[in-house]
Amino acid sequence: MAVQNHPQHHPRFRFPSLHRTGTAQATAPIDTTATTTAVRAYAFASLRLLTGFVFLWAFLDKTFGFGYATPSGKGWVDGGSPTKGFLSSVAAGPMESTFHDWAGAGWVNWLFMLGLLGVGVALVSGVALRLAAVAGTAMMAFMWIAEWPPARHLSDGSPSMSSNPFVDYHLIYAVVLIALAAAGAGATWGLGKLWVTLPVVRDHTWLK
Repeated sequence: MAVQNHPQHHPRFRFPSLHRTGTAQATAPIDTTATTTAVRAYAFASLRLLTGFVFLWAFLDKTFGFGYATPSGKGWVDGGSPTKGFLSSVAAGPMESTFHDWAGAGWVNWLFMLGLLGVGVALVSGVALRLAAVAGTAMMAFMWIAEWPPARHLSDGSPSMSSNPFVDYHLIYAVVLIALAAAGAGATWGLGKLWVTLPVVRDHTWLK
Protein backbone atom coordinates (compact mmCIF):
# COMPACT_ATOMS: atom_id res chain seq x y z
CA MET A 1 0.00 0.00 0.00
CA ALA A 2 1.48 3.31 -1.03
CA VAL A 3 1.66 5.97 1.56
CA GLN A 4 1.47 9.51 0.29
CA ASN A 5 3.18 12.21 2.27
CA HIS A 6 1.16 15.41 2.24
CA PRO A 7 3.18 18.60 2.75
CA GLN A 8 2.49 20.22 6.12
CA HIS A 9 1.86 23.95 6.18
CA HIS A 10 3.17 25.61 9.33
CA PRO A 11 1.92 29.08 10.11
CA ARG A 12 4.61 31.69 9.91
CA PHE A 13 4.77 35.16 11.46
CA ARG A 14 5.12 37.76 8.75
CA PHE A 15 6.05 41.43 9.16
CA PRO A 16 3.74 43.80 7.34
CA SER A 17 5.20 44.98 4.10
CA LEU A 18 6.44 48.53 3.99
CA HIS A 19 6.00 48.69 0.23
CA ARG A 20 2.33 48.25 -0.45
CA THR A 21 0.83 49.16 -3.76
CA GLY A 22 -2.29 51.15 -4.33
CA THR A 23 -3.39 54.54 -3.17
CA ALA A 24 -5.46 53.40 -0.22
CA GLN A 25 -2.40 53.05 2.03
CA ALA A 26 -0.66 56.17 0.77
CA THR A 27 -0.61 59.17 3.05
CA ALA A 28 -1.81 62.33 1.37
CA PRO A 29 0.92 65.00 1.39
CA ILE A 30 0.20 68.22 3.26
CA ASP A 31 -0.07 71.22 0.97
CA THR A 32 2.07 73.61 2.96
CA THR A 33 2.01 76.22 0.21
CA ALA A 34 -1.78 76.51 0.29
CA THR A 35 -1.78 76.64 4.08
CA THR A 36 0.84 79.38 4.16
CA THR A 37 -1.07 81.38 1.55
CA ALA A 38 -4.31 81.11 3.54
CA VAL A 39 -2.64 82.16 6.78
CA ARG A 40 -1.04 85.14 5.04
CA ALA A 41 -4.41 86.18 3.56
CA TYR A 42 -6.12 86.05 6.96
CA ALA A 43 -3.27 87.96 8.59
CA PHE A 44 -3.45 90.75 6.01
CA ALA A 45 -7.25 90.83 6.25
CA SER A 46 -7.05 91.21 10.03
CA LEU A 47 -4.49 93.99 9.70
CA ARG A 48 -6.68 95.70 7.10
CA LEU A 49 -9.79 95.64 9.29
CA LEU A 50 -7.99 96.86 12.40
CA THR A 51 -6.29 99.69 10.53
CA GLY A 52 -9.58 100.64 8.89
CA PHE A 53 -11.24 100.85 12.30
CA VAL A 54 -8.50 103.25 13.45
CA PHE A 55 -9.36 105.66 10.62
CA LEU A 56 -13.12 105.22 10.93
CA TRP A 57 -13.08 105.73 14.69
CA ALA A 58 -11.03 108.91 14.31
CA PHE A 59 -13.61 110.22 11.84
CA LEU A 60 -16.59 109.34 14.03
CA ASP A 61 -15.06 110.66 17.24
CA LYS A 62 -14.06 113.96 15.65
CA THR A 63 -17.47 114.28 14.01
CA PHE A 64 -19.72 113.49 16.96
CA GLY A 65 -17.47 114.04 19.99
CA PHE A 66 -17.73 110.71 21.81
CA GLY A 67 -15.70 112.00 24.73
CA TYR A 68 -12.44 110.26 23.90
CA ALA A 69 -9.95 112.32 21.88
CA THR A 70 -12.76 114.77 21.13
CA PRO A 71 -14.73 116.04 24.15
CA SER A 72 -18.52 115.76 24.14
CA GLY A 73 -20.12 118.80 22.56
CA LYS A 74 -16.93 119.66 20.67
CA GLY A 75 -17.50 117.48 17.64
CA TRP A 76 -17.60 118.69 14.07
CA VAL A 77 -21.40 118.56 14.04
CA ASP A 78 -21.40 120.81 17.12
CA GLY A 79 -19.35 123.47 15.39
CA GLY A 80 -15.95 122.29 16.54
CA SER A 81 -12.94 122.11 14.25
CA PRO A 82 -11.27 118.72 13.75
CA THR A 83 -7.94 120.33 12.78
CA LYS A 84 -7.62 123.54 14.78
CA GLY A 85 -6.37 121.99 18.01
CA PHE A 86 -3.74 119.81 16.39
CA LEU A 87 -2.43 122.23 13.79
CA SER A 88 -2.39 125.25 16.08
CA SER A 89 -0.25 123.32 18.57
CA VAL A 90 2.51 122.50 16.07
CA ALA A 91 5.71 123.76 17.67
CA ALA A 92 8.52 122.48 15.45
CA GLY A 93 9.43 121.70 11.88
CA PRO A 94 9.75 123.54 8.58
CA MET A 95 5.97 124.00 8.13
CA GLU A 96 5.15 125.28 11.62
CA SER A 97 3.85 128.68 10.51
CA THR A 98 2.02 127.15 7.54
CA PHE A 99 0.17 124.71 9.76
CA HIS A 100 -0.79 127.56 12.09
CA ASP A 101 -2.31 129.40 9.13
CA TRP A 102 -4.20 126.27 8.06
CA ALA A 103 -5.54 125.45 11.52
CA GLY A 104 -9.34 125.41 11.53
CA ALA A 105 -9.72 126.44 7.88
CA GLY A 106 -12.85 125.03 6.28
CA TRP A 107 -11.11 123.41 3.34
CA VAL A 108 -8.55 121.78 5.63
CA ASN A 109 -11.31 120.37 7.85
CA TRP A 110 -13.15 118.91 4.88
CA LEU A 111 -10.05 117.39 3.27
CA PHE A 112 -8.93 115.87 6.55
CA MET A 113 -12.31 114.41 7.47
CA LEU A 114 -13.02 113.09 3.98
CA GLY A 115 -9.59 111.50 4.02
CA LEU A 116 -10.29 109.74 7.32
CA LEU A 117 -13.69 108.56 6.12
CA GLY A 118 -12.53 107.47 2.67
CA VAL A 119 -9.50 105.55 3.89
CA GLY A 120 -11.50 103.95 6.69
CA VAL A 121 -14.35 102.79 4.45
CA ALA A 122 -11.94 101.53 1.78
CA LEU A 123 -9.98 99.45 4.28
CA VAL A 124 -12.98 97.99 6.09
CA SER A 125 -14.75 97.08 2.85
CA GLY A 126 -11.56 95.96 1.06
CA VAL A 127 -12.00 98.11 -2.04
CA ALA A 128 -9.90 100.84 -3.70
CA LEU A 129 -6.90 99.98 -1.55
CA ARG A 130 -4.48 101.69 -3.94
CA LEU A 131 -6.35 104.98 -3.66
CA ALA A 132 -6.56 104.51 0.10
CA ALA A 133 -2.81 103.94 0.25
CA VAL A 134 -2.06 107.12 -1.69
CA ALA A 135 -4.50 109.29 0.28
CA GLY A 136 -3.58 107.78 3.63
CA THR A 137 0.15 108.07 3.01
CA ALA A 138 -0.25 111.75 2.09
CA MET A 139 -2.19 112.36 5.31
CA MET A 140 0.38 110.53 7.40
CA ALA A 141 3.21 112.48 5.74
CA PHE A 142 1.64 115.83 6.66
CA MET A 143 0.99 114.67 10.22
CA TRP A 144 4.57 113.40 10.50
CA ILE A 145 5.85 116.82 9.38
CA ALA A 146 3.52 118.50 11.87
CA GLU A 147 4.95 116.52 14.78
CA TRP A 148 8.47 116.63 13.29
CA PRO A 149 10.18 113.79 15.19
CA PRO A 150 13.75 114.87 14.19
CA ALA A 151 13.49 117.97 16.40
CA ARG A 152 15.31 117.79 19.72
CA HIS A 153 13.83 121.07 20.86
CA LEU A 154 10.59 122.92 20.15
CA SER A 155 10.51 126.44 18.79
CA ASP A 156 10.38 127.84 22.33
CA GLY A 157 13.56 125.97 23.28
CA SER A 158 11.93 123.30 25.44
CA PRO A 159 12.79 119.62 24.87
CA SER A 160 10.64 117.99 22.22
CA MET A 161 10.63 114.64 24.06
CA SER A 162 10.72 112.88 20.69
CA SER A 163 11.13 109.15 21.23
CA ASN A 164 12.64 108.53 17.79
CA PRO A 165 14.14 110.96 15.28
CA PHE A 166 12.53 109.27 12.29
CA VAL A 167 10.06 106.44 12.95
CA ASP A 168 6.75 107.22 14.59
CA TYR A 169 3.25 105.77 14.28
CA HIS A 170 2.41 107.92 11.25
CA LEU A 171 5.23 106.29 9.29
CA ILE A 172 4.10 102.84 10.46
CA TYR A 173 0.53 103.49 9.27
CA ALA A 174 1.80 104.67 5.88
CA VAL A 175 3.85 101.49 5.40
CA VAL A 176 0.88 99.35 6.46
CA LEU A 177 -1.39 101.05 3.91
CA ILE A 178 1.13 100.48 1.13
CA ALA A 179 1.62 96.85 2.12
CA LEU A 180 -2.13 96.17 2.19
CA ALA A 181 -2.56 97.63 -1.28
CA ALA A 182 0.43 95.71 -2.67
CA ALA A 183 -0.83 92.44 -1.19
CA GLY A 184 -4.37 92.87 -2.52
CA ALA A 185 -5.67 92.39 1.00
CA GLY A 186 -9.28 93.16 0.11
CA ALA A 187 -10.02 89.70 -1.32
CA THR A 188 -10.31 88.02 2.09
CA TRP A 189 -13.09 89.19 4.43
CA GLY A 190 -13.81 92.03 2.03
CA LEU A 191 -15.36 93.03 -1.27
CA GLY A 192 -12.07 93.06 -3.16
CA LYS A 193 -12.93 90.18 -5.49
CA LEU A 194 -16.22 91.80 -6.49
CA TRP A 195 -14.63 95.24 -6.79
CA VAL A 196 -12.02 94.17 -9.36
CA THR A 197 -14.72 92.71 -11.62
CA LEU A 198 -16.41 96.08 -12.12
CA PRO A 199 -15.86 97.40 -15.67
CA VAL A 200 -14.55 100.78 -14.49
CA VAL A 201 -12.00 99.09 -12.24
CA ARG A 202 -10.90 96.68 -14.99
CA ASP A 203 -10.34 99.63 -17.32
CA HIS A 204 -8.53 101.71 -14.67
CA THR A 205 -6.27 99.50 -12.60
CA TRP A 206 -5.29 102.38 -10.32
CA LEU A 207 -8.77 102.06 -8.81
CA LYS A 208 -8.00 98.61 -7.40
